[in-house]
Amino acid sequence: MIDVELFSQLNQQDLGSTLRHFMAEGGPVLWWLGAVVFVCWLLVIERLLYLFSRFPAQRDAWVRAWQVRADQRSWYARAIRQGVLFQAQQELGRYLGFIKALVAICPMLGLLGTVTGMISVFDVMASQGTSDPRLMASGISMATLPTMAGMVAALAGMFAHARLVKACQRREIALEQALRSQ
Repeated sequence: MIDVELFSQLNQQDLGSTLRHFMAEGGPVLWWLGAVVFVCWLLVIERLLYLFSRFPAQRDAWVRAWQVRADQRSWYARAIRQGVLFQAQQELGRYLGFIKALVAICPMLGLLGTVTGMISVFDVMASQGTSDPRLMASGISMATLPTMAGMVAALAGMFAHARLVKACQRREIALEQALRSQ
């Protein structure tokens, strides 16, 4: 039988050492990629928190303010409604463009890692010759790991961004329907 506590401690230690080893093998570009991914997911989490905690309260306040208005059909009332919808659109869409840009940067950083890794391989080949494959292995690893990491980060980020955009659009449409004239 497996001791769950021991297994958990081993996995945490292994995870940390594996992550450090992976980052060291990938070269300095992988650290930059890690920073971009960290910021990207920090913003995704912030958007999720906003969508599920702050926006519902804001939405309810806007709907209540609209419903207590006696005049909902005049040009002035429609302008107020459009202003509220614009404000909601701005609040819902905050950071989405930045998240999209960070996602787009991930594969580019991966390719930068490929180039720097290949430069390392060519440098080893020029100084040591081409007869020892072990000397080239670290450069090849440095070339492939950032590319893979950049692609994986971009795919996950694209999925998260698309889901956030869809969730924001649904909330915007629901608010627009709630603010229709009686």
